Amino acid sequence: MGHRGHVEDGTEFSVIRPPCLATAGWLFLSLFMWSLTGCTGPTPSGPIQAGKPATPPPTTAGSAAVDYWQDVQPIFERRCAVCHGCYDAPCQLNLTAYEGILRGAHKKPIYDITRLRTAEQTRLFDDAHSVAAWRKKQFFPVIQEQAQAPEEARLAGVLARMLTLKRVHPLPSQSLLPESFDLSLDRKQQCPTESEFDSFSAGYPLWGMPYGLPGLTDLEHSILMQWVAQGTPYREPAPTLPYPSTLVAEWEAFLNGDSPKQQLMSRYLYEHLYLMHLYFDELPDRQWFRLVRSRTASGQPIDPIVTRRPYDDPGVPRSYYRLELVRGSLLAKAHTPYALNPSRKQRYTELFLDQPYNVQALPTYEALVASNPFVAFRDLPVRSRYRFLLDDALAFVMLFIKGPVCRGTIALTAIDDRFWIFFVDPDSAVLDKNEEFLARTSKHLYLPTTEGTTRLGLTSWLKYSRMQDEFLKAKQAYLEDLRVENEAHDLSFIWNGQGQNRNAALTVFRHVDSASVVQGLVGDDPKTAWLLSYDLFERIYYLLVAGFDVYSFAGHQLDTRLYMDFLRMEGEFNFLMLLPGEERERERDFWYRDAHQSVKDYVYGSRIRVQQESGISYRTNRPKRELFDLLRQRLTGALNEAYDVQGEPDQELRTQLRALAQIKGRALQWLPEVAVLTVTNGTGTEAHPDRIYTLLHDNGFSNVASLFNEQSRRLPNEDGLTVSRGLIGTYPNAFYRVVQQDLSEFVAAVAKLRGEADYRKFAERFAVRRTSHDFWSHSDKIHEIYHRIDPLGAGLLDLNRLENR
Repeated sequence: MGHRGHVEDGTEFSVIRPPCLATAGWLFLSLFMWSLTGCTGPTPSGPIQAGKPATPPPTTAGSAAVDYWQDVQPIFERRCAVCHGCYDAPCQLNLTAYEGILRGAHKKPIYDITRLRTAEQTRLFDDAHSVAAWRKKQFFPVIQEQAQAPEEARLAGVLARMLTLKRVHPLPSQSLLPESFDLSLDRKQQCPTESEFDSFSAGYPLWGMPYGLPGLTDLEHSILMQWVAQGTPYREPAPTLPYPSTLVAEWEAFLNGDSPKQQLMSRYLYEHLYLMHLYFDELPDRQWFRLVRSRTASGQPIDPIVTRRPYDDPGVPRSYYRLELVRGSLLAKAHTPYALNPSRKQRYTELFLDQPYNVQALPTYEALVASNPFVAFRDLPVRSRYRFLLDDALAFVMLFIKGPVCRGTIALTAIDDRFWIFFVDPDSAVLDKNEEFLARTSKHLYLPTTEGTTRLGLTSWLKYSRMQDEFLKAKQAYLEDLRVENEAHDLSFIWNGQGQNRNAALTVFRHVDSASVVQGLVGDDPKTAWLLSYDLFERIYYLLVAGFDVYSFAGHQLDTRLYMDFLRMEGEFNFLMLLPGEERERERDFWYRDAHQSVKDYVYGSRIRVQQESGISYRTNRPKRELFDLLRQRLTGALNEAYDVQGEPDQELRTQLRALAQIKGRALQWLPEVAVLTVTNGTGTEAHPDRIYTLLHDNGFSNVASLFNEQSRRLPNEDGLTVSRGLIGTYPNAFYRVVQQDLSEFVAAVAKLRGEADYRKFAERFAVRRTSHDFWSHSDKIHEIYHRIDPLGAGLLDLNRLENR
């Protein structure tokens, strides 16, 4: 049996039922057989005309209703939200939630470093609460909005026609996508409205959805098209878990106390937790919440106060901190879990309420006060604030990366490809006079904000650089007066997490245009490292998270990037101070080869230089390596070794992975930034499951001191490869799959890479490319393993940056 149809020019075509389809499935799919591919018979081509999808399916009046939550949402989550989520969703079409589908798409991207004026904010769930309000913000519909529209009009919507375009024009049967596909991060996006779709489909016939990836299965496509034909019906989700009303009420009561201490504590907590995904870890089933400000008190419906930044004036005499359920699919690039439990509440009480201090007056929301945490929260004890950050250092550093932007800010160009972070111990004498020091220097610690930035950033940058100069002078004097010799012999001034908190050491990876952070000292000894104290930790947080506005203009983003240079160099200076005096400039010069002397002076030189020795006893002529070994000893018990391939239980597999990690130099320049390697024994059974590892390309650079011409500073001979267990990174660039018995050949092939042609042969054998017939099943498998090995931190990966090589 077959189904006959026609395209716009009148050409008839036939679709033959594949013999593998069961009768029931065929009856269901026959509604949309006009769009099936992979069957015998010619495939129609040409643009889909406005209001006339190619041979609309028969009426669905008698068809069973498609349920959004049971049938549709799982498809959007697995196949659509992996590209269309958060701020970097193409055309701002956010498909993580039904509200995003209703909102529709927008012509302008959020990320725009050439913008000269601050853009209107378009945060889903925050900046508008009705379709009409989104239309005023220039969003256009992708589904038919008229409830009584005929089926033909419903199927003429942008979403349906994008899906149909993919069916009519599937990916070509070749290993690489044609050059007509633009996969660059900042590509010019085509965001056609319904009336523009004819022109779009004629010019870009292969650009149907999913863009640059295999199409949906017949069943998936049919479900979505039937849902559209039925008018995209939606119902509020039935609660699958009981709402933890008692726990919510207890926490809201705690966060909304009336005393000045309680109010100041809660304001500080809100400004640091507002982007976290909060959960009650005493409950067996997880629900995610976010902390919001509301005009209404606990027990009443939340009336959210939406501001550009968390420290902006709420506009009411009293705002209330409320816990609101997170809506939409969890995206790994925007997911930072943070537990709420009785011990957490007790910890807050110890740090902020039981300490002997007085709140003279609650801080105002004036920009110069609210944007500077050293002014706004000067009454809160410094050590309490610092311990709060250290307790969950991974989460806060993760927000540097994910924060208010999902993919990392322009400041990513200011950090090395891989480095380690250590922390000053909060009980160290280093902090004994820090309270007074910060009170004296707070006027030099104002961070770049939209209000204080010129349109192009240059004039305001001079102001911030002068303030940094004054701060470094004060810091040098402060350090020269320190006497911590009794802490040097055992490095007790380094926080060791009391031998159990695994936030004591972190590894940061930069992947050119995104970044990742994990606990532990992952990989070989890095070129650089940071040592953070309270003031530096807090300044980076307010620069990249609380105070950063992705919707702002070019000057604000440029100032943020340039100021991040100062903060990186300060963290590096702190680390250099642990080395012998005669080694500091030598190490600095290695980190900053070819950089101008004026840059080096901010790291260690005329801007700040402390002559006294650290007091650490060195016994070799390789003090940096020795220092890293001493730090490992200091952190015994607190290092998270879950990512270390040395912990791989299979000895043969461990040997091959270590051999892979030992490859250095120019061969690695052909590898992508982040690749997820699946090692299988060919069965993938529960008894012998597939295992995943991450290959992280560490690019060699002469320095990272400049915003421009990064390629001119590349040193491929210094490239390295970090191989980790599990999954690191939220934007994979490649998927590799290899049978374990062939892993030695995989390793050998990497070591022999000499050019793009070699890499293409390598990928032909080992990569699961964008065009692979089993791409989606492989993607599903990766996500399944990810959730199994990291049930708290896992979310949907973003597939926008998969390579085409």
